[in-house]
Amino acid sequence: MRRTDLLLLGLIAALFVGAMVLLVNAYGEGSPKGDVALSFSDLVQQRKGSDSASDPSLFRFAVAPVMSPRATLENYHALAAYIGKRLGRPVELVQGKSYAEINALVRSGDVSLAWVCSGAYVIGRREFGMQALAVPVVNGDKTYRSYLIVPSSSTARTWEDLRRKTFAFTDPLSNTGRLVPVYVLYKMGETPQRFFKDFIFTYSHDKSVEAVAEGLVDAAAVDSLVYDFLVRQDPSVGAKTKVIWESPAFGINPLVVHPNASPELRRQLESILLSMSADPAGRALLAPLEIDTFVKPEPHDYDAIEAMVQITDSQ
Repeated sequence: MRRTDLLLLGLIAALFVGAMVLLVNAYGEGSPKGDVALSFSDLVQQRKGSDSASDPSLFRFAVAPVMSPRATLENYHALAAYIGKRLGRPVELVQGKSYAEINALVRSGDVSLAWVCSGAYVIGRREFGMQALAVPVVNGDKTYRSYLIVPSSSTARTWEDLRRKTFAFTDPLSNTGRLVPVYVLYKMGETPQRFFKDFIFTYSHDKSVEAVAEGLVDAAAVDSLVYDFLVRQDPSVGAKTKVIWESPAFGINPLVVHPNASPELRRQLESILLSMSADPAGRALLAPLEIDTFVKPEPHDYDAIEAMVQITDSQ
């Protein structure tokens, strides 16, 4: 079995174990405090005929797996509880195993609000008119970048140095974790299949960072905000990895709704999100996420991503 096949099996196993631990913690004695249920997207489908699935008061908030399941729960549980409390409704935090699953949940109406990758948003906007409701401002900016990272001991300095090396993408719909590197290779006259010796999908940015830090792959493309956050949380990440390239800035990951979401719900959600930073309780929740505030997105925020999608889709 190839080294990359072994790595992929290991990552899948790690994600599976993480998911099982989450389910135990969510429903056992270690459950986080607050009236927030936890589910994965396949569980939402399984409950179609259940009382929970048919409860019109239940508000479902989905978060794309930009980070691994445990990190997502730790970071967004309190935000989900806050939104539910402000709405006066029970809330369920829904996690998917891929960006496509979260897009599908928004499209089907199984969730009322979702936080998606900007790449997945552009795809959703094209496919069914997904609408961005609000975007976070992080350190005074509502943009982010793709980082190309390698182990700190690597001699690689450019993309060309990664020819015939192993590489980790995050998700097929990720902007910084797939679209950007594929676009860079396109401009080099290359494709991932020809350029890399092997490549894998880790399905979260922190797992891609971990794969590089542990020397399991030679390089990865990751979300700059996630990488910088991980380095601040654990300096050993910065000691084991380094950034050798960064992309231009792109519109940050938005919170989205279905185009047919009720005007009243849209108004309520906009009011809650855009006023969070003015509320002491809201500010306390935003601080650990390193978010200054939420603002309305601008129509042109995602033009650069749309252009890359059009070019790479034509190949």
